[in-house]
Amino acid sequence: MSEFNLIVSTYRFREEEAQDEIHDLLEAFGDSDAESEITDINGIILAQTSLDPFQVVGRLKELVSSEPWQLRYILRVLPIEVVVPTDLDSIKDAAKELASRMEEGDTFRITVEKRHSSLASMEIINAIAGQIDRKVNLENPSWVILVQILGGQAAVSVVKPGQIFSSVVEKRMQ
Repeated sequence: MSEFNLIVSTYRFREEEAQDEIHDLLEAFGDSDAESEITDINGIILAQTSLDPFQVVGRLKELVSSEPWQLRYILRVLPIEVVVPTDLDSIKDAAKELASRMEEGDTFRITVEKRHSSLASMEIINAIAGQIDRKVNLENPSWVILVQILGGQAAVSVVKPGQIFSSVVEKRMQ
């Protein structure tokens, strides 16, 4: 799948159930035409929705607080803003452009999760960090530059820490 704006993670061997679950939820949220693909990476599903991926995360958080039993298979949902080829320059350029929304005094952290790639995480982090004129805060950042490498594709987002959905964390907060 070359275009996607959500990465959904689930338990190994529960990809089909999680795929059904994300489709049902996206339909309930108003997108009956969402598409998804189970990747060759265990536990990872890519989804493309016409809805704003950040609003999907917000709706999932609301749903877990009112009806936690509705999510049985989805573990995490990451909103994706840009998908680029997995090369250092493309990733760096995408991150720099997205990070331009950071304001003076904001801090950031870079989180890299890579699968099926020989690029070194520190190489990616150093390339991106060198482009961003803000302070790093690993513990409590204003923003998280999220880089998800899935083989030949790199998904990049710049998110507030609360804009990532984790069913385990949300259910624990109940």
